[in-house]
Order: sequence, then C-alpha cells, then structure tokens
Amino acid sequence: MSASSAIPGVWTPRVLSVLRIVAGFLFMTHGSAKILHVPDVQNLHHLQVLSLIGVAGLLELIGGTLVMIGLFTRPAAFVLSGEMAYAYFIAHAPHDFLPLLNHGESAVLYCFLFLYLAFAGPGPWSIDAKLRGARKSART
Repeated sequence: MSASSAIPGVWTPRVLSVLRIVAGFLFMTHGSAKILHVPDVQNLHHLQVLSLIGVAGLLELIGGTLVMIGLFTRPAAFVLSGEMAYAYFIAHAPHDFLPLLNHGESAVLYCFLFLYLAFAGPGPWSIDAKLRGARKSART
C-alpha cells in the first residue's frame, strides 16, 4: 500500500470527529440562542420554554452539546435527526416541498448529518471512545 492511499484511512476517523464537533457546536448555538439568549436573537426574547420551539431549543442545546463532546453520541444524534425531520415537515414543507424554495436546507442537512452520526458513531476524539477504551482495559 502506498503512503498516499494510507492517508484517507488514517484521517477518516479523525475527520469524522471534527465533523461531529463542528456540527454539534453549530447546532448547540441554535439552542443556546433560544434558551440562554446567547447569542442574542431579538425575535427569540419572548420564547416560552415549554412551547414547541422552546422544547426544540432544549433538544438543540442539550443534544448539540452531547454530540459536540461525543457523549451518548449515537442516541443523541438519532433524536436530533428526528427533530430535524419533524422541523422540516412542520415548519418548511407546508410552504413548498423543495428545500431551496422553503428555506429548509439546513434542516435537511442536519437531519441527514445526525442520522449519519447515529450510525457512524463519534469517532476517536470523543468521550464515548474514551469510555469504550476504559471498559476494554477494565475487562483485560
């Protein structure tokens, strides 16, 4: 095997971790804006936490943080994928089915990104990977 063909194999799991960290951080900021008002988004000031958007904000804040740090990544990502599918069909699809026309591109991308993470896992740079390694060494 040549050195150039080994590079993707070596870096693929690491780039998976980077993708998970970036996606989790970006998603967490949606929830942070809704629940903590950081960053401050003017039209979210009077958001009720127990409203549909408020519950979505809690999922985004907590789930995004879990995905970002790589803790309970698979179940968190699966729930967030479902949240984004629901958001697309409730908030975007009624205006037009095509994401380009209904401004639902990010919901669709997040949905499938989180679905991928639910199956691919967190990658090596995660708390899940550290816990898995600790369990393996405890068994030996």
